[in-house]
Amino acid sequence: MERFKPFEFLSDEIIFTILDSLSSSPLDLKSFSLVCKSFYSLESKHRKTLKPYSTELLNKILTRYPFVSSLDFSLCPRVTDKTLCLISSSIGLKSINLSRSKFFTHLGVSCLVSNRCLSLTEIDLSNGINLNDSTASVISEAKNLEKLWLSKCVLISDMGIGCIAVGCKKLKLLDLKGCFSLSDLGVGLVAVKCKQLQSLDLSYIPITNKCLPAIFELPYLKSLALVGCCFIDDEGLANIRQGSMSLETLNISNCPEVRHIGLSAVTNGAASLRQLIIAYGSPVTVSLTDCMQRLPMLQSVKLDGCQVTSSALKTIGDWCISLRDLSLSKCVGVLDDGLSLLVARHKELKRIDISCCREITHLSMDSITDSCNSLTSLRMESCSLVSKEAFISIGKKCLFLEELDFTDTEVDDEGLKSISRGSRLSVLRIGICLNITDEGLIHVGMHCPKLVELDLYRSPSITDLGIAAIAGGCPNLEIINLAYSRDITDISLLSLSKCTKINTLEIRGCPSISSTGFSAIAQGCKRLTKLDIKSCFNINDSGMALLAHFSQSLKQINLSYCSVTDVGLLALASISCLQVVTILHVEGLTVNGLIAALVSCRGLRKVKLHTSFKSSLSQPLIEHIESRGCSFQWRDKAFQAAVDARSWKQQLEASTL
Repeated sequence: MERFKPFEFLSDEIIFTILDSLSSSPLDLKSFSLVCKSFYSLESKHRKTLKPYSTELLNKILTRYPFVSSLDFSLCPRVTDKTLCLISSSIGLKSINLSRSKFFTHLGVSCLVSNRCLSLTEIDLSNGINLNDSTASVISEAKNLEKLWLSKCVLISDMGIGCIAVGCKKLKLLDLKGCFSLSDLGVGLVAVKCKQLQSLDLSYIPITNKCLPAIFELPYLKSLALVGCCFIDDEGLANIRQGSMSLETLNISNCPEVRHIGLSAVTNGAASLRQLIIAYGSPVTVSLTDCMQRLPMLQSVKLDGCQVTSSALKTIGDWCISLRDLSLSKCVGVLDDGLSLLVARHKELKRIDISCCREITHLSMDSITDSCNSLTSLRMESCSLVSKEAFISIGKKCLFLEELDFTDTEVDDEGLKSISRGSRLSVLRIGICLNITDEGLIHVGMHCPKLVELDLYRSPSITDLGIAAIAGGCPNLEIINLAYSRDITDISLLSLSKCTKINTLEIRGCPSISSTGFSAIAQGCKRLTKLDIKSCFNINDSGMALLAHFSQSLKQINLSYCSVTDVGLLALASISCLQVVTILHVEGLTVNGLIAALVSCRGLRKVKLHTSFKSSLSQPLIEHIESRGCSFQWRDKAFQAAVDARSWKQQLEASTL
């Protein structure tokens, strides 16, 4: 009797919908494709995005997945002109990311934008420090291009960007951040020719006021970034007759010469502006905040790093508009009276960032909890004058919190017990909180099943008991930082090995951890991409062998001060996607072992080594490794002994006095 095959009755569209649900897990997709020939073929047709670790097998990959429309080479340090010419034959390619790749020239880009790639609408060439006007001229042939990233392409001048402006008139997004060779001429031409632009980033370009009128006349512009444009001032901005009617986000951070006069001109008529960022700029005065009051749609204001006055904050409180997002991180002059009045008037606030506002007390927190009951994010790192009782109030009154940053505050176990009532919590940062013990973590583990990120950096009173509670109650945990929590042992890692979604683990400075617990992590947490085991003296080669076998997605690791030898490092070198390695004061490592690992690990992008190795590596070897897209960073750090959390905090506080 023939076996019943239910999947044969499902259409391709239904199976593609099933595959959409598996797309976040490459291992699940691979398992699906290996079931049978039919599934293998269906997965091939379904795949639209590829992010290869290397270009060596690209020809076979493209044959396997003929319907790919997006290629992301951000994990490939070496992409040559030959590779780009091979890609140009891919019919239907819409997007390509080369932001982390080197060694291609304008010749390869020319193949990419040839007539065979008419569907290409997105190109990311960020960090292309060797790309020049010849490349820009070639890009201008991509007539259907809609999104182009050229951040840090420092050799592209007005001539090159002029070619792009004339040829790519369908552009909707253009990122020119850090293109130092551009001036008002090239940027002005972009504004004149590319009338469909919706997003434009001109940060850190030496432009002046001259090109601004044309920019603000762009009819569809929604997002404009002018961060670090130091030559823009009030005098030039005042000549703008009217701000952009379509503009929704404006970032003029680090523009010290822009004050209330210039801001008034920019915001005049900007009826659609929703987000205004003026961080690290001129002092925030009453005159400046008065300008913002004329923006009827404004929902987000970020004043990070600015000097503010209580009267200015009170003026914001008097606005008739209702803010949703307020950031005062590292602002000087934020006091209880001004902040309390502000939050009392803006009851619809969803996100508040008052990190490093060191002069506020429980009075401000009482106002926040009484007024802003709909908060989803509260960041208050280093608000050291806020009392323990304030954190209890936060938990009782703000029940919709999803993100909390209490780093370096006085929060204690009672505070954690209170905030754990909010079962929506997904991000909790409580590093350098010396009053927290296992008791508080047990409450978090019992009541916060949606927790994705937990930061316990330098938590001296946390032990295996608290971590076991987190591991048992937070199955969705992806990021955990246990650095310098010295009472953590292998038992904690055995508990965390059950959290199979963990991708980032920081356990530096945990001397009681050995290869026993580390091996459990390697076997249980197969999605690990970032790992820091610095100063874990008892982790040795046996742990590295299991890590290399099970954690094939690992991209970054810090091995400094560990007991790894040549054998362990060579095992790590077999991980094809490993990109960043830090090796300082690893006594068991020899020059020959290091050389063998460098040669065999072909995907490396960055290696941090102690200068003692520099004279032992030949120049031809260094040049060979660099030719594959890897850069060396040499460090001359002396051996450093670990310091306990309380002593470290005392030293930090003393250094800031």
